[in-house]
Parts: sequence; C-alpha cells; structure tokens
Amino acid sequence: MEEVLLIDAIVNPNVIPHNVTHAFLVSGILIVSALAIRGSLSLVPKGLQNFLEMLVEGILKLVEENLHHWGKTMFPFICTIFLFILLCNIMGLIPGFTAATSNVNTNAAMAVPVFLTTHYLGIKVHGIGYLKHFLGPIRSIAALPLMIMIFITEFIGHLARPLTLTVRLFGNMTGKHIILLVLAIISPWVLPTAILALGVLVSVVQALVFTLLSTLYFAGALEEAH
Repeated sequence: MEEVLLIDAIVNPNVIPHNVTHAFLVSGILIVSALAIRGSLSLVPKGLQNFLEMLVEGILKLVEENLHHWGKTMFPFICTIFLFILLCNIMGLIPGFTAATSNVNTNAAMAVPVFLTTHYLGIKVHGIGYLKHFLGPIRSIAALPLMIMIFITEFIGHLARPLTLTVRLFGNMTGKHIILLVLAIISPWVLPTAILALGVLVSVVQALVFTLLSTLYFAGALEEAH
C-alpha cells in the first residue's frame, strides 16, 4: 500500500500524501470534540467529557510538576501535541487508515517546533546566560579546552533531539503496522487481536514518551545552569 501511494505521488504530484490527509482528519476530530464538549460542559463529567478531562488533567499534572510556574503557559502546546499524537497512533489501528505518525514528515513537523521552543524559552528566561547550559560545570580560563569540548558535545546533542524524537515515533509506529500486517496473514484472528491490544498500549506509550521528552527539554532550558 505504501509503495502504491509513493508511486501515485511521483506520477501525479497533485495527490495529497496520506499522512497529510490523516493529520487534517485528526485535527478536525480534536476541534469538533473540543467544541462539542465546550457546548455541553457538566459539573459531573460523563462520557467523552470524562475521558478527555482524565487525559488533560494527567498531562497538566505532568507539565506543572516539571515546569512549575511555566506549566500553565506551556500546557496548551504540550497537551495539543499529546492528544494529536495519541489520536494519530490509534487511527493507525483502524482498518483502512494509517497513522500519520508513521511518516517522518509528520513527526518532524512536531519535533522541530519543540526544538525551537526549547531554545526560545532558554533565551527568553536566561538571555545570553543560556549559553552556560552548553559549557559544563567548570568555567574558567584554565578549563577552556574542556569547555570547548563540552560545548561541541552539547551542541551536537541538542541538534540530535528533533531527529531522535522523529525517528523514535516513526520507528515504533511503522514497526507496529508491519507486525499487524504480517500476523494478519499468518493467523487472521487470534494473534492480530492480541497484537491489536498491544498496539493500543504502544500508541499510548509513544504519545506519552514524546510528550514527556518535550516537557523535560523545556524544563532543562528553563532551569538555572550550574
């Protein structure tokens, strides 16, 4: 299926990639769900409102514990990423759909803003002092060679962050999809059902991992360099 879509995209450049259409579909579902819940809020939540409140409160707690007074500021951004990735991952379990997160372009479109926001926050809070995060704990003329080596190492490590966020999510979602296809051929009912349950777990875990790493990157940029 992936090969057919790739050939169609090459032959006919007007074909919209499946990851783009599915990403727009997920965005639409999230917007419609938010508007529907907003129009029928209840003090005693139930149904969809109860489920989403549970997810949102969990992410809010995670963000506030790591970012403290910056938590409420960064919460909309982080929570949106979590809900988007989670729904994309789960959509990949539905026959006829593929997860938008199984495409590196979708993941990079989330990883790059996380990378840019991390350093924006660091510069906004610490100013030029943000460079201390890249120089290590010992800062003196005598330790200048060590500082240069640490700076290069930290610089490469920070550049690798969006790549690792992108590839980790892409690899897990693609691997899950391939396993389901293979097992569906080998055993049409028993094994795919078990793997499908595992796929739901993987979908939730990968959304949490991406969200947690993003939150920790922000926290690292906001904390004082020692």
